Amino acid sequence: MNNLKGKHILITGASGGLGKMISYEVAKRGANPILVARNEIRLQEVSEQISEKYGVTCRTYRLDVANLSDVQTVMNQILEDVYKIDVLINNAGFGVFEEVTEASMDTILSMFQVNVLGLIACTKSVLPAMLERNEGHIINIASQAGKLATPKSSGYAASKHAVLGFTNGLRLEIARTNVRVTAVNPGPIQTNFFTIADQTGSYEKSMKNMMLDPVDVARKVVESIGTNKREINLPKWMGIGSTIYQVAPWLVEKLAGNAFYKK
Repeated sequence: MNNLKGKHILITGASGGLGKMISYEVAKRGANPILVARNEIRLQEVSEQISEKYGVTCRTYRLDVANLSDVQTVMNQILEDVYKIDVLINNAGFGVFEEVTEASMDTILSMFQVNVLGLIACTKSVLPAMLERNEGHIINIASQAGKLATPKSSGYAASKHAVLGFTNGLRLEIARTNVRVTAVNPGPIQTNFFTIADQTGSYEKSMKNMMLDPVDVARKVVESIGTNKREINLPKWMGIGSTIYQVAPWLVEKLAGNAFYKK
C-alpha cells in the first residue's frame, strides 16, 4: 500500500492537532481522507482546505467516539458511502494532567471512553471487512505515557497503557493475515492537546524545546502505512528511555530525578 492514491483513509479526531496534519499528509499523497470528529464546523474547514489544495475527495462525519452506539451507526454509514476503508488511524484522544487525589472519576472515565473504548469500537467496526478482504492497516496513536507513566498523568497514562495492550494483543490475533497493526508512541507534540491537559501552561512551557513538530509526526505516521512497522517511537531518545524503563525502572526513576515532575 505504498501508493496511497485513491485509498480511503479514516482518521478520528481529525478536526485539529495531529489528526488534521495526518489528514493533509494523506491527501498530499493522493488518498481520499475520511474525517471524523465532534466539531462539524472545523471538520468542514479542514475538508474544504484539503479539496481545494489537493483536489481529492474528502468526506466528513460528525462523531463522538465516546458514544459507542453512534460509532457503529456512523461507521456503517461510512462503509455504505465509500464501500471500504483501507486504513483506520485511531487518533482521537485527550488527557488531563492531575494527581489521582485531585482528578474526578468523571474525568478519568471520559479519558477511558475516548482514548480506549472509542478506539476499540472504531477498530471493531472496520476490522471484519479488512479481514474479509485480507488487507488493511490499523494505526493507533498511543503515547510514550503508555510505556512510562509520570506524576500527574496516572489516569491518562493508564488509558494509554490500555491502548498499547489492545494494540499488541490485536496484532497477535491477526498476525497470520495481511491486515497490519501499528502503534505510534509520541512524546509531547506542539498541538492544542495542552489547552485541556495542562491549563496552567507550566508543562508546555517547560517542555517547549523538546516538543515534536506535528507535521513531522504526521509524515512518519503516513510513511508507515502499508509497512510491517510494529511501533513508531518519537522522539527516538524518549523511546530508548522507555525501553530501558521496562528493564530497569528503578534506574530510570533515579536518574530522571526532577524531570518527571515538570507537569
